Amino acid sequence: MSDAGDLDSGLYERARALLEPGEIDLVGVIVEMELPSDDEPQLHQNTLEIGEVIAEAAGYDPSDTYVYSGNDDPEFGVNQHQGLTLDDEFVWECQQLYREGGFVVVFYYEADADQDAILERLANLEYDAVGVEP
Repeated sequence: MSDAGDLDSGLYERARALLEPGEIDLVGVIVEMELPSDDEPQLHQNTLEIGEVIAEAAGYDPSDTYVYSGNDDPEFGVNQHQGLTLDDEFVWECQQLYREGGFVVVFYYEADADQDAILERLANLEYDAVGVEP
């Protein structure tokens, strides 16, 4: 597992800034992926898998969640996705970025999710992930 020192410091600091206090307390994880730009199907699968890890650590049954991509929402960014419960309750949000020849996906979720369990599970799944906290 990487640490924040291995990441582009600007990306890490921008991710931390997005965790500033708001309506809910958030933490996050940055996941670097060695995928070429034309492997979006694998990026999608990885995003779903990571979302399930986050859902479980936040106390949700992943089979009771879905991914909303905001295609019908003009305020939703390109490559921005949300994990929601079937009742449309927020579970996680992510932004998929392509930087320096590979994808980096930044996930945000409520701070009461088990951050240690998320990082451990992602490491077991061989993801290069760094936790982000305010």
